[in-house]
Amino acid sequence: MIQSFADQATCDVYNGLDSKYSRKIPRNIHDVACRKLDMLNAAHKPEDLKAPPANRLEHLKGNYKGFYSIRVNDQFRIIFRFQESNAFDVSIVDYH
Repeated sequence: MIQSFADQATCDVYNGLDSKYSRKIPRNIHDVACRKLDMLNAAHKPEDLKAPPANRLEHLKGNYKGFYSIRVNDQFRIIFRFQESNAFDVSIVDYH
């Protein structure tokens, strides 16, 4: 279950709000991002996100050590930390 968002833009996209924050994320990925956020909300462990394979679940390194990511598209990722069946610091980021 999602416990916290790292930014207001991701929170607003997930809640279907059209705000100055959600407009920072391209409108054409909102539906896909929301669907992936729903999957994340239903997950009990990171491995639950291995299906579908298009998610491309990754355990991140470097500055994002301790975070996981799933793909929204070729450019955007949803990153998050997982702890005790909950997702924290969830954010949609431009990975390029």
